Amino acid sequence: MFNSPSRNLFLSTLILGTLISVSSQSWFGAWVGLEVNLLSFIPLMTDKNMLSSEAALKYFLTQALASIFLFTTILLYTVYLKVPLQPTVLPISIHTLFWSALLIKLGAAPFHFWLPGVMEGLTWINNMLLMTWQKLGPLSLLSYAMSDGMFPHGVIILSTFVGAVGGFNQTSLRKIMAYSSINHLGWMLAGVLLSNLYWVTYFGFYCFLSFSILVSFHHLQLSHLKQIFLISDPNNFNKIFVFSNFLSLGGLPPFIGFIPKWLVLQGLTSQGNFLLGGTLVVLTLVVLFYYLRTFFPAALVTTSSHKWGITQIYWAPLNVGLTSLSLLGFPLFPLLYPLF
Repeated sequence: MFNSPSRNLFLSTLILGTLISVSSQSWFGAWVGLEVNLLSFIPLMTDKNMLSSEAALKYFLTQALASIFLFTTILLYTVYLKVPLQPTVLPISIHTLFWSALLIKLGAAPFHFWLPGVMEGLTWINNMLLMTWQKLGPLSLLSYAMSDGMFPHGVIILSTFVGAVGGFNQTSLRKIMAYSSINHLGWMLAGVLLSNLYWVTYFGFYCFLSFSILVSFHHLQLSHLKQIFLISDPNNFNKIFVFSNFLSLGGLPPFIGFIPKWLVLQGLTSQGNFLLGGTLVVLTLVVLFYYLRTFFPAALVTTSSHKWGITQIYWAPLNVGLTSLSLLGFPLFPLLYPLF
């Protein structure tokens, strides 16, 4: 991906578009940054297979629809403030349309319909960009205008519910990661309700955990759950690496993925949002259930190595280092706790 000069150019403009959106002093500038980011990511998505072309088309159509809603909201915002004898507080309908546009870009429920299909047709490297960097711009804009209310609470609960229930009976690892992303997005939106420090911290941990597990998928060439059973590893170290990252991504203590969930949960309870915090915890347990349901058969059942099985043993220092940090990173919590 990074060997072509044209792809390096599009990757540079992809980063530039997000930076323009985050640092802009006006909503129009933020919209321009999101469009630059969108038009830079489309060429990166395309590959030599038809699935990537279909995914790029789906992504373009949904993001263009969200951009139309966002631009319409910006125009309504400008016109409404120029009308005389009107209060300076915007009506809730304009806020709802603005949030909906950004939620479509993020792939949050109930606007998640495009995310599993798009991720199914992309490579793991493109999926890593879609799950991490592509969320930074819309989340930053949401943090500028997010307020407490029924609509944000409903989106948070629905995102965690869809991310938890949607992962059942899925055999594609890309779709499992897509629904996991939707579930984590609910936690990040809960962090947006609290303060910038909460959601930025959660987003940083989420990027690290997603990168850790997608590196394993990329180098082991995994696409479906049954391929994990066929990994030829006499000591099961590769399987342990994969599912340790899975459990850390699910937030099981004492893995490092438990730290951001603990911080967000503590922030919600300190503000009296016990119902929202309890709902997030219960739905996270559902995610951990189907992670464990996948882990135990693959780790405990010994299969014979066939010629169509995955025979390479992957011992790259990057994978070992990331997994070790995921396993042993829980002692970092005392260093982060005084910040909250």
